[in-house]
Amino acid sequence: MARDGEITVREIMMSHPVTLGPDDTLETANDLITLGRIRHVPILENGRLVGILSQRQLLGPCVGIMLGVKGKTKKALLKSFRVKELMCSPVFTISPEATLKEAARLMAEKRIGCLPVVDGSQLVGLITVTDILRHVAES
Repeated sequence: MARDGEITVREIMMSHPVTLGPDDTLETANDLITLGRIRHVPILENGRLVGILSQRQLLGPCVGIMLGVKGKTKKALLKSFRVKELMCSPVFTISPEATLKEAARLMAEKRIGCLPVVDGSQLVGLITVTDILRHVAES
């Protein structure tokens, strides 16, 4: 929990991140990540956080599958896979009242690029390494 003068996760997190469901297709995830210029997507099922999908996860396994595949064939292939087949689960999370230092420490320790921010069981935001670096650079 934050002490006086310490920055909390709530202060720099992205509120209300875009989410997907586990049964959404990789085509939908790819479009969202590409068009939305985002790298991490929390996965919700019935309002509960069940996983996270990163741009790296989406590209890694798909590159081998799609090597040489283009256009309509690539779209058809992406439509045939579901987010739940690639998402990371369980997910490391953090409280909105945690300090930035706690978030940075957890991300470094677990070697992850983001943390979904949860208040109880409710997803309220997302904090990324980029958010933390941007804050440090602007301080």
